[in-house]
Amino acid sequence: MVGECRAAPDQISPAYNHWHPLEATWFETAMTKRVAIVQSNYIPWKGYFDLINGVDEFILFDDMQYTRRDWRNRNLIKTPAGTRWLTIPVEVKGKFHQLVHETRVSDPEWARRHWSSIVQNYARAPYFRNLAPRIEGIYGAASKEPSLSRINRLFIDAICDVLGIGSRISWSMDYELLDSKTKRLVGLCRSAGATRYLSGPSARHYIEPRIFEEAGIALEYADYEGYPEYPQLWGAFEHRVTVLDLIFNAGPAAPRYMKSFG
Repeated sequence: MVGECRAAPDQISPAYNHWHPLEATWFETAMTKRVAIVQSNYIPWKGYFDLINGVDEFILFDDMQYTRRDWRNRNLIKTPAGTRWLTIPVEVKGKFHQLVHETRVSDPEWARRHWSSIVQNYARAPYFRNLAPRIEGIYGAASKEPSLSRINRLFIDAICDVLGIGSRISWSMDYELLDSKTKRLVGLCRSAGATRYLSGPSARHYIEPRIFEEAGIALEYADYEGYPEYPQLWGAFEHRVTVLDLIFNAGPAAPRYMKSFG
């Protein structure tokens, strides 16, 4: 085991801080609280866990509308034939406006199939044998869970533990929400006592920096560029696959190939 779970790529505006968690002074750390707010994903990639590790509290924003063909219920593994989707089948017929936390699994056999695919494609990875019992156990627990949100949370908590991430993880449903997308984020930040908000880079397309500024909350963006490559099975290196690829291939050295661990 390598810490508790805590609360993508181009140059950011010079008006906002870059993501350098290790550069904070003791005084800044003691007087501030950094929060990130993201919908839960299924076995997310390493950047998702860097975001968790870069904050004091990570809020799963699962009272947002469920989006199809997205990362909520699927992710990529690496195989000899290239990347392959592992997708949790969910109930969508007639449920066009359901929220992530309302989304239910439609076929309980998904977990057995996914674990079989992982064994088939990662059995040769150097640390697979060490980690397989733990991950297989999570799949066993997930197979009995009908809620997509709770399945995602099972994996997120377990992987944080493997990586040694100690940030607090909470649900957006625990907090009062406001209307517009940015106002809801600011409202969650205020409810959580945040003074700094760490966002994924793609959110620049919809975030209104002025609202954060007026609320006295510093807006920062994570940088997903420049990840080092690690020893990986099956041909050309792929960064945007599930973090399981990293931990099976790198084991206790996995944090060295992430950005939030320095």
